Amino acid sequence: MAIERCREYFKKFNMEDRIIEFDVSSATVELAAAAAGCKPERIAKTMSFKLMEEPILIVTAGDARIDNSKYKGMFHTKAKMLEPNEVEEMIGHAIGGVCPFGINDGVTVYLDESLKRFDTVFPACGSSNSAIELSLSEIEKYSNYVEWIDVCKNWQ
Repeated sequence: MAIERCREYFKKFNMEDRIIEFDVSSATVELAAAAAGCKPERIAKTMSFKLMEEPILIVTAGDARIDNSKYKGMFHTKAKMLEPNEVEEMIGHAIGGVCPFGINDGVTVYLDESLKRFDTVFPACGSSNSAIELSLSEIEKYSNYVEWIDVCKNWQ
C-alpha cells in the first residue's frame, strides 16, 4: 500500500505521526479540502506528466490549472499527462494519492509558484484518504524537488 511507503519515507525524518488518515475520501481537491478543513487552494495537488518518456511530478495549489503555453515554454514540449494505467507503475502511487514522497527512483519533482502564497499546504500521502500538512520549506525538503517553476494559471 502506497500510504505505508509514505509512512516509511517519513519515518526517516521522525515525521510519520504527522500523516493524517481521514475516514472519508480525499481523492479530489474538493474532497481533500473538506476532509482537512481548509480551503481547496491549500491542497497541494500532485500531477503526473511524461516528459521525453520520463515521469515528472508537478505539485500545484488546488485552484491552479496547468497553462499549456507556460508548460511548453518551460519544457519545450506539449504537456502530456501520464495515462491512468501508467501512474502507479511509473510514480509509485495510484491516482487519488499521488504525492512527491516515497516515489519511484527517476521521477523528477517540480513545485509550482502557485503554492508560494500559503504558509502551509496539504499534499496527499499515497492513498485516497490521507494528507500531511507541511510548510513550504518542509515540502521543499521532503519532496526532493529540483526547482520552483511557473506553469499554472487561474490562481493569481
